[in-house]
Amino acid sequence: MNQFGVYSEVGKLRKALVHRPELSLQRLTPANHDDLLFDDVLWVEHAQKEHDEFVARMRERGVEVYYLRNLMAETLAASPKGKKAIVYRVVSEMTVGVALVDELRAYLMAMEPDTLAQHLIGGLTKGEARELFATGPLGHVSLIAATESENDFILPPLPNTLFTRDSSSWIYNGVTLNPMYWPARHLEVFNVGLVYHFHPMFRDAEFAYWYPPLGDDRRFDLEDFGKASLEGGDVMPIGNKTVLIGMSERSTGQMIEQVARALFAGGAAERVIACHMTRDRAHMHLDTIFTMLDRDAVTIYPKVVNRITAYSIRPGDNEQIFDVTQEKSFLDAVQDALGVKKLRVIATGGDEYQQAREQWDDGNNVVALEPGVVIAYRKNTYTNQSFRQAGIEVIEIDGFELGKGRGGGHCMTCPLLRDGI
Repeated sequence: MNQFGVYSEVGKLRKALVHRPELSLQRLTPANHDDLLFDDVLWVEHAQKEHDEFVARMRERGVEVYYLRNLMAETLAASPKGKKAIVYRVVSEMTVGVALVDELRAYLMAMEPDTLAQHLIGGLTKGEARELFATGPLGHVSLIAATESENDFILPPLPNTLFTRDSSSWIYNGVTLNPMYWPARHLEVFNVGLVYHFHPMFRDAEFAYWYPPLGDDRRFDLEDFGKASLEGGDVMPIGNKTVLIGMSERSTGQMIEQVARALFAGGAAERVIACHMTRDRAHMHLDTIFTMLDRDAVTIYPKVVNRITAYSIRPGDNEQIFDVTQEKSFLDAVQDALGVKKLRVIATGGDEYQQAREQWDDGNNVVALEPGVVIAYRKNTYTNQSFRQAGIEVIEIDGFELGKGRGGGHCMTCPLLRDGI
């Protein structure tokens, strides 16, 4: 069996990457939560209990669950090259200023691996680095050191790391490192890239990098994230050499073409279905309004899904061009790609008001552990009832705090190894 690779959306989930709520979410305040893409501050201790329950339910079904912070700490301990690469990437003249860059790099390089991993995700304030500022007259040589307050961030917190789905996407026998849309999320990809490049478990494994070519994330330094962005909540390898990719608030046509070209050249896929969606915070990714439940069953939020325009992209005469065909409807295209006689479509439950509420609370954002078995937030009672009436086993977890970032079980998991169907 391959060590890594995702060959469907509902085949047996064997390995998954998650991030437990901790320091980065403790940084959220009423003043900054909007900029950090959360709808409110979280009761972090309760969010941890909810997340622990989520992980426990996966492990009970045989899923190997890995924590990102742990993998980062192991990588930093095992690879001095990797440690230097990540520190020098996130600490530059453009992020901390000319006069502070060398001092801060040396300070971080001297940190213990787990502490450094914590701050790469959770951020670092000037007050927390007071040892650095106490060692010399930095305030006289660095404008940043002179003007920043004790509570200003030298390294920014990355609270959306909770949603590990987005920073990378495993598609069949390879992975993309994703240039994400909002500045609040740009640095997340470097943390996961550190693990994929330098952790022994990944370093010695065989898999392809669909984007960037050869996994060279230095390319991100030269590219505009906003013009060509991709997030994992839009990416779904559904099997039969087909991939769905949402063309959404967060993922652009430019990146869909980049990924399609690499998949076709590598023989991993023969069809990419681009799903052109309306742009809205309530449905920023495809997986907020559409996920798979079984080999022939999907859940949708009709108000948005019925307005998706789908385009099938297939290889053209050379690698630089494609055969692009507009489909009759998105769901017809999915049914055809799956090769099923009749796609079972289970809408968000309840009346129009209840559907809007439960979509907002991630009722359609469920993660399958195997065909016909999903994890869902307990609060989405109407939608979960509809799943059960259709023969789907629903494993419920609390999500009162976790859901404040607008993500459910699908968002909070990055599948590393999943069977085909």
